[in-house]
Amino acid sequence: MQDQFQSKIDVRVMILNSLKENKDIFKAIELVKSFLKEGNKILVFGNGGSATQSSHFASELVNKFYFEREGLPAIALTSDIANLTSIANDFDFKYVFSKQIQAIGNKNDISIGITTSGKSKNVIEALTISKKLKLKTIVLCGKNVELFKKLGIDVIISVDSNDTPIIQEAHLFILHTIAEVLEKEFFVKSNKKNSRIK
Repeated sequence: MQDQFQSKIDVRVMILNSLKENKDIFKAIELVKSFLKEGNKILVFGNGGSATQSSHFASELVNKFYFEREGLPAIALTSDIANLTSIANDFDFKYVFSKQIQAIGNKNDISIGITTSGKSKNVIEALTISKKLKLKTIVLCGKNVELFKKLGIDVIISVDSNDTPIIQEAHLFILHTIAEVLEKEFFVKSNKKNSRIK
């Protein structure tokens, strides 16, 4: 049991170390930073554990990460039960995110899809619609990246694994990193007021 536990830790250390060389994380940060400065918003989505990570990430931008400050505009498309269930019921689960993007997404908004398998139909559909509507696109995924390359996704952040829990854990680390950097880039922390840098 202890050997198995140590092996799991070793694999995760290896995955985290591999992220040091992942330039796409920094490309994503620069893309998000650039288009948030222009007054655009983030739309983030995924299924299962990736759905909760979408909500988690959006809340850290809207509310706070390390310190109290004004909010950054982010919406988790996983959180509106009426939208999710009505779209799935009236059309198909494939469209639960894409129809929301069609409704509220604007050119140069940032569309972030999260999928451990790289095969989630609704995430792929949402990113496809995002490209058509000229949103900026980012995907967090595992090893399966070929389809996203074909779609012309702006930034593909790939975790070098096919193990879902390991990919999810790395995704959370990446999302935390993005949230922390954005908070530091957009806001000045002071004792009086943490206000957005214009």
